[in-house]
Amino acid sequence: MESPAVPSDDEASAFRALADPTRRQILEDLRGGELAAGEIASRFSISAPSISRHLGVLKGAGLVTERRDANRILYSLAEERLALCVGRFLSTVCPEQIVLRNTKWRSAPEGDAS
Repeated sequence: MESPAVPSDDEASAFRALADPTRRQILEDLRGGELAAGEIASRFSISAPSISRHLGVLKGAGLVTERRDANRILYSLAEERLALCVGRFLSTVCPEQIVLRNTKWRSAPEGDAS
């Protein structure tokens, strides 16, 4: 029997990153698109080095990506990675709820936001 140690360790890093409210807020802020490290830091009342450490944890967990643009570091949400980790966990823990949600989404008439 194959050991799932690598995927679960990998997912564990994502959940450790999600455990902190500041990191969750950073992910929410990145929903709107790419942001520079300085822009992210300006949204918080903690020091820029602290935000940098939070970004490092998120990057290490694969939840954000970074790219350099001249002297700026731009961060983006790694949506697929986040969705896969959380989705896999939810489908294992409460598969009935996932099926019910998918059924409701598919059966809602087009244009119906309920």
